[in-house]
Amino acid sequence: MSNRVLMKGNEAVCRGAVAAGCKAFFGYPITPQNEIPEIMSWLMPENGGVFVQAESELAAINMVYGASCTGARAMTSSSSPGVSLKQEGISYMVGCELPGVIVNVQRGGPGLGNIAPSQSDYFQAVKGGGHGDYHCLTVAPWSVEECFELTALAFELADKYRTPAMVLMDGMLGQMLEPVPVDKKVETRAYPKPWATTGAKGRAPNIINSLYMVAEEMEEVNLRIQARYAQAEIEDVRCAEYRTDDADLVLVAYGTVARICRTAVDLAREDGYAVGMLRPISLYPFPKAVLHQLALDGKLFLAVEMSCGQMVEDVRLSVCGVSEVHFFGRTGGVVPDQVQILEHIRGILPRRVGGRLERAEVAKQTPSPPGMGRGLG
Repeated sequence: MSNRVLMKGNEAVCRGAVAAGCKAFFGYPITPQNEIPEIMSWLMPENGGVFVQAESELAAINMVYGASCTGARAMTSSSSPGVSLKQEGISYMVGCELPGVIVNVQRGGPGLGNIAPSQSDYFQAVKGGGHGDYHCLTVAPWSVEECFELTALAFELADKYRTPAMVLMDGMLGQMLEPVPVDKKVETRAYPKPWATTGAKGRAPNIINSLYMVAEEMEEVNLRIQARYAQAEIEDVRCAEYRTDDADLVLVAYGTVARICRTAVDLAREDGYAVGMLRPISLYPFPKAVLHQLALDGKLFLAVEMSCGQMVEDVRLSVCGVSEVHFFGRTGGVVPDQVQILEHIRGILPRRVGGRLERAEVAKQTPSPPGMGRGLG
């Protein structure tokens, strides 16, 4: 009898949070992440935790702020417009050096947009999103099982670095059904929290605050935060490579799009193109060193995204001008398919036929597929 059950990515997020010891969830409904607060409304009480449907996204993130002050593992979830409303609270948490987990199941935008899958919140997630010098530690699952694993990991990373961590998904992954082991367990390291406001009996009071009127004191806080980011750049970069050893061109993609790109890689190989893929799992910190080494090894790059071109900027910065970086994206909730990606591969690479290289003449064969494609030197 199989110990695996079908569940949506949204449910796997909840199961991963509980496995990591989440004790407080605060949320507000928005599609396509509505199953997360729904499931947490009964999982939290069943596991000795607290669930509150807040009156707004602003209220939800500030409830996470308050719960985190006590040392509890706390989280919230939303989708693109809702996460925008949480940005001030996230910045306050960074300034207070508080851990917490935010899940963003992205939808098409900008504005209210639609409920289709998107990756256009990348800048918001990894570059800060709110005010001040900060980032969110950001992980990006590509399967339902990874929704479980990386949500649990996000709690550990948040505690380790005393900063918010984000799980960046998309509407397709949130609604996708895949088998996950029902007895799946995770071990997350518990970090001491001597800073928590747990009552001052027998000790000096702890004060958690992000207001520093003396500039030098505010600078000291910023430098302490930046030192943690530097540590994460060394200890917590995660990525996965697929058929990159002999590749002439490396596709760079994360999340749902990486699954499509993996199929495109196999199709390209069958057609005589030496293609591989690098999948960033941690979007911040980004796998810059791995990409730079691939560039030094002579690889070209094609970043594929459900956006107008956001992650491609980090690919370009990682490569440092050593190699060519190309881009293909669909936006507004449109998902690129493997055929479109393959056409872009053919436009970049010569094909290997009988030991010789043969340049593909794509333009003469088919019109360009819809979407955005450009080379970035």
